[in-house]
Amino acid sequence: MPATRFVHLVRHAEPAPDGSGLSARGREQAAFLGERLARLPLATLHHGPLPRAAETARIIGERVGVRPQLAETAGDYVPHVPRRDELPADLADFYLGFLADTSPEEARTGAELACQAVDLYTGPAEGDTVRHDVVVTHNFLIAWLVREALHAPAWRWLGINHSHASLTTIRHRPGRAPYLHLQNDLSHLPPELRWTGSPPEEYV
Repeated sequence: MPATRFVHLVRHAEPAPDGSGLSARGREQAAFLGERLARLPLATLHHGPLPRAAETARIIGERVGVRPQLAETAGDYVPHVPRRDELPADLADFYLGFLADTSPEEARTGAELACQAVDLYTGPAEGDTVRHDVVVTHNFLIAWLVREALHAPAWRWLGINHSHASLTTIRHRPGRAPYLHLQNDLSHLPPELRWTGSPPEEYV
């Protein structure tokens, strides 16, 4: 009998300018997030291969007592490049321009990884115990999994944004549609550490 599963999606904390890992502020963000997640009986902690995701996961792992596991599916990639006829006419030029630098190879690889991510990070848990999994990843994949939970069209991952060290939680309950429990939640961060990675007009 499957059980309820909570998948906690974390956008990596603020990166260092040189791409080597996290900034000092990012390390603070990750520590606060780790303290929040330490309240939960976490089963797994996956992270993408880039240094900013790996360091975020390491800091979280130290606080929750779970060893981080590298997962290519949690990496930074474009999950879906829509055709023009998939998009609303008034949005097509903007979004196709945004994705214009995505090569055919990157599009193929991203689509394959996104399919694997849906297999890994959606659906109820096996067994009869409620399960909590954490995935430290990037904005695009979080947006893709939010879109998946809402059964929205494939293109709709575009325009869904998340701040650094934000928490998005999706509940997968047997026999029910996925439930978007939290999205882009920053309540674990003090005000001075919130909203990095988001444009000022999105601060609320």
